[in-house]
Amino acid sequence: MLILDRQNKVLQYVKKHRVATVATLAKHFDVHEATIRRDLSLLEKRGKLKRTHGGGMVEDEVHSEPPFGERESAQFAEKQRIGKKAASFVESGDNIILDSGSTTLHIARAIKDKEGITVITNDVNIAAELRFSENIKVIVTGGVLFHESYMLNGMITDDVLKKVHVNIAFIATPAFHHQFGLTHFDEQLVPAKRGMIKAGKRVIVVTDHTKIDRVSLHQVAPISEIDTIITTDELDETSKESLKNTDVDVCFI
Repeated sequence: MLILDRQNKVLQYVKKHRVATVATLAKHFDVHEATIRRDLSLLEKRGKLKRTHGGGMVEDEVHSEPPFGERESAQFAEKQRIGKKAASFVESGDNIILDSGSTTLHIARAIKDKEGITVITNDVNIAAELRFSENIKVIVTGGVLFHESYMLNGMITDDVLKKVHVNIAFIATPAFHHQFGLTHFDEQLVPAKRGMIKAGKRVIVVTDHTKIDRVSLHQVAPISEIDTIITTDELDETSKESLKNTDVDVCFI
């Protein structure tokens, strides 16, 4: 068995059983325990699982996010690909929402040369990215500034989102699950995301593979309210199959 194939199968085994010991995995795959330890270390470095004393486990709950600077550089190439794919859905004359986030920032970069579109955003970074695109109308929602991420949120943001209707709402998320849908760890941010989803004729979730099969405390939207998800081909086969078995259109890029 090739190394990458074995590691994918190790990951699938741990996902199925939630937790597994090195001894159990070594016996199941008929390899030395040292080999399994290396596999688990590499899988942890790739963000696929968490090492435990004597084994590994899948940690699917999300309680927080790293600072924006770290998120902006993490999975950078993946987010670029997602941004370009998302931009391909935008046509001249469209009105769109770009949710605040490091992935949606790449959508802004990918649509800069498009014409005749309107972008509504609660992200100062996104507005600044589009400041020289005179062919794009930019509407900033207003709201309370989150200094670390340049996001705008709160009552003013929510009120604006209640009064708009767009062709596409592009939604960022720290957690997306094939069963539980879109969730978030911070209840303060949920109303704005729900407002964006309600405003969109089409709702597209954009997220790199590390956010898939993750769950947070507060539900933003059930999977039935999501039309499309754009994620990356780095996702493991088990998670891919789970997404394919939903009613959501899935784009792996």
